[in-house]
Amino acid sequence: MTSTRFAVAIHILAGIALHDGEAVRSEDLARSINTNASVVRRIVGLLADAGITRSQLGQGGGSLLARSADAITLLDVMRAVEEPGFFALHRAEPNQQCSLGRNIVPVLEAELDRVSATMEDALAKTTLTDIIHKVEGRVGKPFTPQNWRASAKSRTKIAIA
Repeated sequence: MTSTRFAVAIHILAGIALHDGEAVRSEDLARSINTNASVVRRIVGLLADAGITRSQLGQGGGSLLARSADAITLLDVMRAVEEPGFFALHRAEPNQQCSLGRNIVPVLEAELDRVSATMEDALAKTTLTDIIHKVEGRVGKPFTPQNWRASAKSRTKIAIA
């Protein structure tokens, strides 16, 4: 997987979760991520399609979690924003006249399926709340909507106050 959508989606969801039920504008999330708001909107759209986020229109509008952070796993997020499969095989079929070429694909498919299942099991055991708590541990204090909001509005420094 070479896309950054998964990491950015988790960052978006953590920012939304930290607002404790208050809608979050894509511009505020984009400043924290250091990207364009259109990138945030595109990913939020994928998350909404998966039932992870929802939108609130009008004044004070933005994105909200569609379910609690405890109920959103990293597997949910990955499936919402990434193409299926963690690994790709050969672009062209290997030489079927070669013993290695003729037999490598089925062996790789079985091995990569096993590794993918292990990775999916691990992602299914980690929730958005788990990620937020780990980040708070690195910050040294719990997040509050106020300190996240204040830091996200800063144009020069994105840090938890």
